[in-house]
Amino acid sequence: MPIDISLKGIRQGILVTVGDAESWSEACQALLDHLDKQGNFLQGARIALNLGNYVLKAVDMGQLRDALSERELYLWAVVSNSPTTEKTAQTLGLETRLERPKKELYGASKDLALQGVEEAVMIYKTVRSGFKLQHPGHVVVVGDVNPGAEIIAGGNIIIWGKLQGLVHAGAQGDESAIVCALDLRPMQLRIAEQVAITPQRKWKPQPEMAKLVDGKVIAEAWNPKKKKAEG
Repeated sequence: MPIDISLKGIRQGILVTVGDAESWSEACQALLDHLDKQGNFLQGARIALNLGNYVLKAVDMGQLRDALSERELYLWAVVSNSPTTEKTAQTLGLETRLERPKKELYGASKDLALQGVEEAVMIYKTVRSGFKLQHPGHVVVVGDVNPGAEIIAGGNIIIWGKLQGLVHAGAQGDESAIVCALDLRPMQLRIAEQVAITPQRKWKPQPEMAKLVDGKVIAEAWNPKKKKAEG
């Protein structure tokens, strides 16, 4: 059974959560394999690891930090349920607590919610099946999003390519969020709490923008130049 490895954008970098496995060696290999599949997307990123119940001693964590460094990834924090792992991380000079987002950023106020989603993540590659990204801000993909891939954003999602995976924009309740793609054919598309499943289409693909109108997700032609001219 595959080990679940998930990536989530946070203010301090990327939070990587490692799912359960029979041993740490097996989980570590799955983690490194998953990171290798991301190509250059994560290169230079600050990584925080959520290791759950895994018990790591200094030699294990040192080897992991070295392996991440070889991939040009900077390990700065380890979150764990294990006192041993937490103490090991502290001994190596790693943080063991993550800064919590301020509550007002995701409160009921629409204006405050929008203030919390101004930062964007840029992905310069095709997002393949099995990839999952959560980010509190906007997400921009220069490439395709394949079936089986999942992107969840607190703000807008812009795909400069073909969208065939699952996307959720305005995940913190922002009903003004939009999803744009050069070819909009997602397996599932959500904006805030509303869900839309794209029907099969026979006509030629065109750039489209999905948004909420009267509580329903609709898609319309996406013409940024026209929108700019109208503004």
